[in-house]
Amino acid sequence: MMLKALLATTLLVSATVGAFAQAPAPQRGGTPEEQKACAPDVSRHCRQVMNDGDFVILGCLQANRAKISKKCDAVLKSHGQ
Repeated sequence: MMLKALLATTLLVSATVGAFAQAPAPQRGGTPEEQKACAPDVSRHCRQVMNDGDFVILGCLQANRAKISKKCDAVLKSHGQ
């Protein structure tokens, strides 16, 4: 009985890992124009977290608010940030 449960769990984990491996990478939020407005600021101030997802990047831009460009600041403000 224990062996059947272990085998079922192993198969479930293998199927789940396989599904994640085939999932497409998440796309960045915002319009192409918004991304273009903030791309230099992300490269300049948030390079270390560029691959950590939109919320981490947003937090970094907010932490560097005084340093980011007016264009990127306007994008953040237009989204209530």
